[in-house]
Amino acid sequence: MSLPNIPVGAAAITVTGLHAGYHDVVALDGVDLTVLPRTICGLIGVNGSGKSTLFKALMGLVQPVRGAVRIFGLPSGQSRKLNLVTYVPQSEDVDWTFPVSVRDVVMMGRYGRLGPMRRPRRQDRDAVDHALERVGLADLQHRQIGELSGGQRKRAFVARGIAQDAALMLLDEPFAGVDKSSEAALVALFRELRDEGRTILISTHDLAGIPQLCDEAVLLHRHVLAHGSPATVLTAENLARTFGPLPAAAAADTPKEAS
Repeated sequence: MSLPNIPVGAAAITVTGLHAGYHDVVALDGVDLTVLPRTICGLIGVNGSGKSTLFKALMGLVQPVRGAVRIFGLPSGQSRKLNLVTYVPQSEDVDWTFPVSVRDVVMMGRYGRLGPMRRPRRQDRDAVDHALERVGLADLQHRQIGELSGGQRKRAFVARGIAQDAALMLLDEPFAGVDKSSEAALVALFRELRDEGRTILISTHDLAGIPQLCDEAVLLHRHVLAHGSPATVLTAENLARTFGPLPAAAAADTPKEAS
């Protein structure tokens, strides 16, 4: 596995004064965020807090009203053209009835590297084979994507990013609708990808799992409320600012590392 050359010393993600939204709805209001390379960063917030909008701004799918977004020091559009970043959307953003196989989905990660004829070469087929093996879907590669379970679908899209050789992976709720065994397999895979040099920004509602998965955490509610190690971010005070006052039972489940 070889990652693309990226500027030495550049942060994986640099967001400065980002304002973004849809029509008259403000989704992000003055977001400042820096994520260093080789980091798994957990993004936490209530529904409507701007997490998906932040992902789309990082991909260049939502244009800032004000502010700037840089991926490894480059504008988001340029970083996409260089295949530096990949995005795994929420399940509801995908048409699972579309007639493509698992292998087709993973091969989509190679499109930016194909020649003018858009015909996969040996190196592209090898990259797809490797990615399918990494996520344990080699035996299911010819299935229609919608025939897979929730966890298998997530792994297929992660495989697409692996085949792409993306240095930054944006994962929007990858554990939603996934059983515990699939979640454990994904967590182990994400750690391996981090250790190989990738950076991962991952939104999740699993507060208890953040300290074991993530190197750092971000609390978001239209702007960044807290950012740092899970132990310093996931405090009762910070979580109350993010989610409102926690019921006694929820407060008892606050990760020990953050107490």
